[in-house]
Amino acid sequence: MSSHSYIENSKNQEIYININGKLFHRSEAKISVFDSGFLLGDGVWEGIRLHESKLLFIDEHLDRLFNSAKGISLNIALKKKDIISEIKKVLIKNNMHDDVHIRLIISRGDKITPYQNPNANVGPINFVIIPEHKKTNPNIYKNGITIGRVKTIRPSDNILSTHYNTLSKLNCILASIEANKLNYDEGIMNDPFGNISTCNSTNLFFIKNGQVWTSTGKFCLNGVTRSKALLVCDKNEIFFKETDFIFEDIENCEEAFVTGTFAGIIPVSKIEKRSLQSTDSGSLVNKIRLLYNKHIQEYINTR
Repeated sequence: MSSHSYIENSKNQEIYININGKLFHRSEAKISVFDSGFLLGDGVWEGIRLHESKLLFIDEHLDRLFNSAKGISLNIALKKKDIISEIKKVLIKNNMHDDVHIRLIISRGDKITPYQNPNANVGPINFVIIPEHKKTNPNIYKNGITIGRVKTIRPSDNILSTHYNTLSKLNCILASIEANKLNYDEGIMNDPFGNISTCNSTNLFFIKNGQVWTSTGKFCLNGVTRSKALLVCDKNEIFFKETDFIFEDIENCEEAFVTGTFAGIIPVSKIEKRSLQSTDSGSLVNKIRLLYNKHIQEYINTR
């Protein structure tokens, strides 16, 4: 079980992928070995859900995409409406309407030679849109996930802003490898000052004495689902605080959850060796998850 556990779907073997506006069968979808993303992880990306034929929170996702691109001086040279049009084009080709996960990738484009400086780039950006039939494994909400501390930390802004959703995910990959070796589904990562920041692929919340705790957000990805979790707490008078805290402050918490675009609100059943109450039907985590799902439905009904 993991925060990204899904039900396998054989339809994904026959999907079409959008590469620079042209559609290719999965078996024929290719990118140049001189692509900046392949060579250096130089680019940005977004994960987007299609639910009941609606692109969930698409404005927030594209805002983050363009902010990330601006942060690494990458000129996308496409308007938001153009990107949405390209997404819809490949969704129509695949006859997709629900339970779809879309990976949108934009790299700095091809290089004339494998060299990191962007002055070695010879063309426009490359954009790739990979839509997959992808439904969350329901057992993730029943059983929850396990999390624990890892040594890999989140970088400071003078290394690389954690608010930029770049293709360079090595920091999180190393934390994930650590977590795997320790038999955790996700690794708890500290910020440069020793405060809890995030998990390696999801944002992180704790519940202690009926209050929701999460980091200041300074050193974690500015998650769309993270912001929605805080929104539903605020709207439903569930006390929360974004603050600096260390592991010892929450090691005796009653519940915890993580958030992500794919699975939404995911209960944490165990922190290291200690079991939590997060998967109980009457847990505050379950209440927040149901409120989040209600918020999704309200969003769909207004689109």
